[in-house]
Amino acid sequence: MQESKTELLRGTLDLLIMKTLARSSSHGYGIARSIEQTTRDVLHVEEGSLYPALYRMEAKGWIRSEWGVSDTNRRAKYYYLTDIGREQLKRETNSWKRIVNAVGLILREQSI
Repeated sequence: MQESKTELLRGTLDLLIMKTLARSSSHGYGIARSIEQTTRDVLHVEEGSLYPALYRMEAKGWIRSEWGVSDTNRRAKYYYLTDIGREQLKRETNSWKRIVNAVGLILREQSI
């Protein structure tokens, strides 16, 4: 029996998208696949979550987009991380690390 894919916690999708785009620009499908592959299919990004996040992040100036041609010779919108986005990525990464450490403290403290 295959395990179900884990839903993303609210607020982590932006971080995952920015980290993915920090490596290289990509279209929406490529971003989703990269997150899935990098997490060994533990995290799954639905289109209904991905595209609103991309539009929101673009409106904030964290990413920008340009039309281009995909590997399959189809027209696709490619997303790029901006300098403002790189700064936001640093802030969100630091915040996420603090949260992980705090949860780890609780998990180590509690007996099951």
